[in-house]
Amino acid sequence: MNNHLLHHQRKIMGMGSASAFEKVCSHISFALITLFVASSIVAYASTSFEEADALVTWKASLQNEAQSQLSSWTLLPNNATNFSTNLNSSTIPCTWIGISCNPVGSVIKINLSHSSLEGSLHEFLFSSFINLEYFDLSQNSLSGTIPPQISDLSNLIYLNLSINQFCGKIPPEIGLITNLKVLCLDINKLHGTIPQEIGQLRSLNVLALQSNYLDGPIPPPLGNLSNLGYLCLDQNSLSGSIPLELGNLTNLVELYINNNSLTGPLPREIGNLKSLKYLSLQKNNLVGSIPASLCELGNLTYIDLFQNSLSGAIPQEIGHLKSLIFLQLSVNQLNGSFPTSIGKLTQLEIFYVCDNQISGSIPQEVENLMKLTVFRVARNKLTGYLPQNICQNGLLRNFTANGNNLTGPIPKSLRNCTTLYRVRLDGNQLTGNISEVFGIYPNLYFINIANNKLHGEISPNWGKSSILTNLEFGGNGITGTIPSEIGDITKLNVLDLSSNHLVGEIPTELGRLTSLVMLILSNNQLSGGIPSEVGSLTNLDYVDVSNNKLSKSIPGSVGSFSGLFYMNLSYNEFSQGVPIQMGKLVQLSVLDLSHNHLTGEIPTEFMNLQSLQTMNISHNNFSGTLTAFERLYGLLDVNIAYNQFQGQIPNIKAFQDAPIEALEGNKGLCGEVKGLKPCQLVTTDKKQRIHDLVFMIIFPLLGVFVLLFAFMGLTSFIRKGRKPRNIQNEILYPISTFDGKEMYEEILAATENFDAMYCLGSGGYGTVYKAQLPSGDIIAVKKIHASSCDGDLTDQKEFHNEIVALTEIRHRNIVKLYGVSHALAYMHHDCSPPIVHRDISSKNILLDSDYEAHVSDFGTAKLLKQDSSNWTNFAGTYGYVAPELAYTMQVTEKCDVYSFGVLALEVIEGNHPGDFIYSALSPSTNILLKDVLDQRLQPPTGQVRDELIKIVTIATACLHANPQSRPTMLRISRLLSSTIVQIPTTVTSGELVRV
Repeated sequence: MNNHLLHHQRKIMGMGSASAFEKVCSHISFALITLFVASSIVAYASTSFEEADALVTWKASLQNEAQSQLSSWTLLPNNATNFSTNLNSSTIPCTWIGISCNPVGSVIKINLSHSSLEGSLHEFLFSSFINLEYFDLSQNSLSGTIPPQISDLSNLIYLNLSINQFCGKIPPEIGLITNLKVLCLDINKLHGTIPQEIGQLRSLNVLALQSNYLDGPIPPPLGNLSNLGYLCLDQNSLSGSIPLELGNLTNLVELYINNNSLTGPLPREIGNLKSLKYLSLQKNNLVGSIPASLCELGNLTYIDLFQNSLSGAIPQEIGHLKSLIFLQLSVNQLNGSFPTSIGKLTQLEIFYVCDNQISGSIPQEVENLMKLTVFRVARNKLTGYLPQNICQNGLLRNFTANGNNLTGPIPKSLRNCTTLYRVRLDGNQLTGNISEVFGIYPNLYFINIANNKLHGEISPNWGKSSILTNLEFGGNGITGTIPSEIGDITKLNVLDLSSNHLVGEIPTELGRLTSLVMLILSNNQLSGGIPSEVGSLTNLDYVDVSNNKLSKSIPGSVGSFSGLFYMNLSYNEFSQGVPIQMGKLVQLSVLDLSHNHLTGEIPTEFMNLQSLQTMNISHNNFSGTLTAFERLYGLLDVNIAYNQFQGQIPNIKAFQDAPIEALEGNKGLCGEVKGLKPCQLVTTDKKQRIHDLVFMIIFPLLGVFVLLFAFMGLTSFIRKGRKPRNIQNEILYPISTFDGKEMYEEILAATENFDAMYCLGSGGYGTVYKAQLPSGDIIAVKKIHASSCDGDLTDQKEFHNEIVALTEIRHRNIVKLYGVSHALAYMHHDCSPPIVHRDISSKNILLDSDYEAHVSDFGTAKLLKQDSSNWTNFAGTYGYVAPELAYTMQVTEKCDVYSFGVLALEVIEGNHPGDFIYSALSPSTNILLKDVLDQRLQPPTGQVRDELIKIVTIATACLHANPQSRPTMLRISRLLSSTIVQIPTTVTSGELVRV
């Protein structure tokens, strides 16, 4: 009994000092209190030990690195039996790293975020932590499922398992943790639907489930979470419409459901979210109009509806959004005109409304947006004038209105708008003098005003825009010369001054633009020669100076453009011969030298242009024979008309299929092309002697036992921001200049007499070695097995097949996964007769030092004959061979298609797909993307995930049991090069569903 209470009671009763009875009661009370405290301490000590034991047990299940991170998690001996001596020792986990306790020693907080944990939660004893309130395991490498026993954490308030490798479904038992305020399961590998039971967490403030593989609809019970302030469901595969019940979340401040497959309209109930500040629903399939109720959310600062299918006009009520800072409505189907009420968005900084069908003019009220920094209205149907004072605030950085039908002058306020860093006004009908409307822009990195009606001269002041990467003024009426100051813009990547009225010479100062990738000066009146200084532009991959008055000779310095894929010098006055240095342009795909005054013979170095696909050298004065073109097997289109060529046309597809218009006007060409006279026939006996001479002289010269082949892949040009790789040393060796004895000695030295350490792999009739030659070139060499050189007809046939295939195939795109597809398409569709490889497998794909893939081993290749059954014996690698070969033995191009599908899946999965192939062959099987991903890597997101979906979709189509239902390699090649897959499979970012 409390002494204060006893004293107060004595005063009331008029009693004096304490009686013996009172003293006894006092002693009893003290004893009871002492007993209670002691029992409590023992109870908490027991709980503390149980928690410590559970933590140590879980630690033991983790990987070694994780255990070293948790080195303080250690139990002392005899913990469970000596509470009195160990209550303050390290057996209580309160002092352990990542652990916090309440005043009596029970664990209430576990924070192991970013601790390199690797393992699972399967050994975590949730029932031992009855007082746990805070549980954070984010940013680790934990995997496995989330156990349903997590619901034992009944007092949990904060749960964060984000940025891990958790898979499986979200356990519905999570809805039993009713005190939960924060639930973060984002950036994992969770799949299935969002459990309805989450709607029971009425205390929840934060729900983050983004970047998983969740599918199905958004559960309407989420509308019960009346306290929710943050909801993020981005980067999943959610479908269906936005439930009307979300309108009940009146405390919601941030709502993100980007990158899903939502359909239906924006519900009017969204107008009930009076607390909403951030709304982002980009990259879905939402339809219908923007509801006017959305414009009543006065707290909104951020709206992102990018890339949906919204239609109708922007509501006039949008002017009510007085707090709006960011508005993104691009890539929809919005129409009508811009409402004038936009001018009331006085806080607006960023305005994106590109790629719609909005018409009419840009309202003058836009000039009232004094905080505007980004204004992008590209690719609409806008007409009329641009607001002249759009940059009067002095803050505008990005001004983009290209691809409309705008007229009138360029806004005068741009002249002093020094904050500009990007301007695109191309593709309109704007007028004005460019030397008057533009000033000096120290922050500008991109400007494109091409294809307008601008005039005037290019100001030397552009040389002061030192960080400019793109200067595109083509398609206007600009006069004068190219100012030498352009050479000061040393970071320039693209210079396009084409289709103007420029005169004078190309400034030698352009040679300082060493970052230049594209140089386009065509359709002007430039004169003089190409200055030799441009040879320093080694990063160029596109040059067009056609339709000018350029003269003199083509400088040999053009040979330094090692990455060049497009060169057009046509319609000029160039004279003399073609420089032999042009043979170094091994990546060149398009060459146009037509309509000049070039003379002499084509240098034999042209044989090195193995990437050349289109060539026009017509209307010159070239002479001699066409032997320099005989090995350009990748050539598709050719025009040599109106020169002085003579002799037989090359026996390659481009010449054999050329129309007479591409060959006429020469004085002595012959060949089996309609319109040409036939060449004198070579007798059969003479052909046989030549054939025998090849086998008796050339092959022994190659060392008999060694067949050298080198596929030096050439990367495809990707215009957007990718610099070409320097492969000036990667040349192919033409047989006419090949010294077999010298090469054989170099190979022996490079491989130390074919030592096993240089072996890349061994096949049925030869072993492939890696050899680095004295020149620095790295090649693959096949050494034929001894048994293959005797009288065995099968081995001789394989040896012959490889020779024939390799002499028939020269294609620049035998590179990486896509380039494998391009090369097979070339073999199947552009070679005559078509060639089937028959052994496309990972062992026959070699990687060079730049991780580019090269197809090898054509020993089993088969040339498909017309009007023939093309039956064969079995060939190929188990696991890659098309199933029909097991019972038909008939070879078609679709055999390679099947093997390509297996190889593509193997690259993505990191292992041979094995049994997955049989699942893919079943027409009723649904294939989840996660089933074919390399589990050692983080799950892909965004564009990477979309690209993988495309590849898996194509690869699955390649595995169709019916060969006729597989796509052709030509189609595959085109699909992989495009952004859209149009094969009979419906795909979502979470799964592939065969139809």
